[in-house]
Amino acid sequence: MSHADEIRALVAAIARAPLPEDPEASLFEAGVIDSFGVVELVARLEEAFGIQVPDADLVPRKFETLARIAAYVDARRS
Repeated sequence: MSHADEIRALVAAIARAPLPEDPEASLFEAGVIDSFGVVELVARLEEAFGIQVPDADLVPRKFETLARIAAYVDARRS
């Protein structure tokens, strides 16, 4: 499973609506997650990728799209 596929699967597990095909589409506007879902998503990302997300980064904008989530995870793993 690719990195992007793994993130998609993590988001799908907590999704409240179908995931958009476009990785740049807003997960919030599509109704996939809300601000409470970000907290659960971050916990899953931390566990799956062995990263730590500081409280200062718990802002929806950083986790708005699948592409932003992937970029964030890549940056934290470096």
